[in-house]
Amino acid sequence: MQTDPLVIFTPSGKRGRFPVGTPILTAARQLGVDLDSVCGGRGICSKCQITPSYGEFPKHGVRVAADALTEWNAVEERYRSKRGMIDGRRLGCQAQVRGDVVIDVPPESQVHKQVVRKRAEARDIVLDPSVKLFYVEVAQPDMHDPTGDLERLRNAIREQWDVTDLQIDLPTLQTLQPVLRKGDWKVTCAVHLGSRAYRPRIMQVWPGFHDAPVYGLAVDLGSTTIAAHLCNMQTGEVVASSGIMNPQIRFGEDLMSRVSYSMMNTGGAAEMTAAVRAGMNTLFDQIATEAGIDKTEIMDAVFVCNPVMHHLFLGIDPFELGQAPFALATSDALNLTAAEMDLKLHPSARIYLLPCIAGHVGADAAAVALSEAPDKSEDLVLVVDVGTNAEILLGNKDKVLACSSPTGPAFEGAQISSGQRAAPGAIERVEIDPVTKAPRFRVIGSDVWSDEDGFADAIATTGITGICGSGIIELVAEMRMAGLVDAPGLIGSPEQTGSDRCILDGRTYSYLVWDGTADGGPRITVTNRDIREIQMAKAALYSGARLLMDKFEVDQVDRIVLAGAFGAHISPKHAMVLGMIPDAPLDKVSSAGNAAGTGARIALLNRKARDEIEQTVRAIHKIETAIEPRFQEHFVNASNIPNAIEPYPILNSIVTLPDVNFNQGGRETQTRERRRRRK
Repeated sequence: MQTDPLVIFTPSGKRGRFPVGTPILTAARQLGVDLDSVCGGRGICSKCQITPSYGEFPKHGVRVAADALTEWNAVEERYRSKRGMIDGRRLGCQAQVRGDVVIDVPPESQVHKQVVRKRAEARDIVLDPSVKLFYVEVAQPDMHDPTGDLERLRNAIREQWDVTDLQIDLPTLQTLQPVLRKGDWKVTCAVHLGSRAYRPRIMQVWPGFHDAPVYGLAVDLGSTTIAAHLCNMQTGEVVASSGIMNPQIRFGEDLMSRVSYSMMNTGGAAEMTAAVRAGMNTLFDQIATEAGIDKTEIMDAVFVCNPVMHHLFLGIDPFELGQAPFALATSDALNLTAAEMDLKLHPSARIYLLPCIAGHVGADAAAVALSEAPDKSEDLVLVVDVGTNAEILLGNKDKVLACSSPTGPAFEGAQISSGQRAAPGAIERVEIDPVTKAPRFRVIGSDVWSDEDGFADAIATTGITGICGSGIIELVAEMRMAGLVDAPGLIGSPEQTGSDRCILDGRTYSYLVWDGTADGGPRITVTNRDIREIQMAKAALYSGARLLMDKFEVDQVDRIVLAGAFGAHISPKHAMVLGMIPDAPLDKVSSAGNAAGTGARIALLNRKARDEIEQTVRAIHKIETAIEPRFQEHFVNASNIPNAIEPYPILNSIVTLPDVNFNQGGRETQTRERRRRRK
């Protein structure tokens, strides 16, 4: 029997089967996908733009043919000819389903815009930027001394500022002579001072004295989001911060899905490279507009990213990272030009990529190491950069170990039935009454809890739209503390839990958080599949940390630092109840915010920090979780909430977890649960 085509939406991960001829906008509405439309699907407003992706998608188990959607039509052509539309985009109200298809909903087509929470953390940084301005007075040409204008400019900079061995880019050389004469041989030069591996370069010359700011970018290129901080290179001030969703999400939410896409589709790697570079330029337009500057004023940029992003950004096929021994094309720091990377900044702008540590521990982990300095710590510190792929560092001044753990996108709301990215209207904080089993919650965009006066007014503009990453973590932990879910991760029946919020959902039960259907809103539940997704993600995270502790031959760490934009919003108590992190005093668990972004800023504003991190990275020892025999053992134990064998004495002194077991349905249910855990 032939089944209806499968429609998969990214970044939400929502999917469903729809008859041939169903408009994409209709499919999105039925699945609760956040796709905007003002005109109601009449082809007038163009708010419902989507990007279909074609080729092999092993993660989703589909192959998207070139004719998966109906052909481009007259309505779309009329809109493009009058107002323009990005190549590859379609109108969701016009494109109809003909076969299995993967549809990306870009940020501008979402009603509830993504909140990229990678803000710039307050940090004292010793200011020694790579780009500096030098005012010089240049000797005029002389018939008796036939040297060129550039040579005399170099001599002036050497004599007046002690900067030697200067190079110059051709575009700057082409404008040098008129600038020197306009300034009456007095000019200001922007010089990129380089590093041990890179000679100083004259980037721009202005007539006379020029003291306008020079800007630099610190960019955190993540699997899910790209965040950038625009800094004044003379003062160190962060003048603007902005972020966007990584447009590569449509090729796969996790890293291995993107590696698979490049392996299964000819030209797939180049396609992803073009997408991320285009996304970068969109972000740079956004941040320059926010700061009120021209992009040509941005002369330096530092990038941090994981190895797969690193390779795809550079235009390197990540094929080798998809199989042992996970060889990098290069692990060294790179000094490049913006032009080489198709980035629209100053014509001579320079780019620095921090070194990768090894395998799947990349430049983002190096940036975290630069920011949090575990190698200078007197006590044993565990640093966890929580994201789609978690980077974990454990160490002190004696040694530092590192590994990565594939947590997947569940922590960011993807693959969760009512999950969504962090956006206004998303549930981000939760408490469940242990007696009544009723939840109270707070949504992004409001400080009022759901059981407080004024809540309805506070959320009038956003509504309640779903659950974001921090919300699902608190929900699952609160359900465990309230006795709604047992240690193996099974939600109990109304009779077992004493709550009619536990509703039958197929063969298992779900927990009803919010029912907004009476007002046209969503019905938000936590399903047993959601619990399983979170268990798998947190087990991967904990197992990586536990593996590093094994190498140190310790059962406890002195303190834990949660890094990453997402890590900044995690409650330490809920993370420990869930079993995401090892047992530790709650006052010893802190948030470093976006540590990778902070590391990028340090490298941007202090060129000596670049040499420092390159040396530090060489001393960090990488542990490869994929070949460690104990990783799987730790993973199985960590699938329980909080853990099947770890005692968690500190946590137990703070919280008493109910001793419940809802798997009383006989051997058939038990076997089914075991099979599900293996999957």
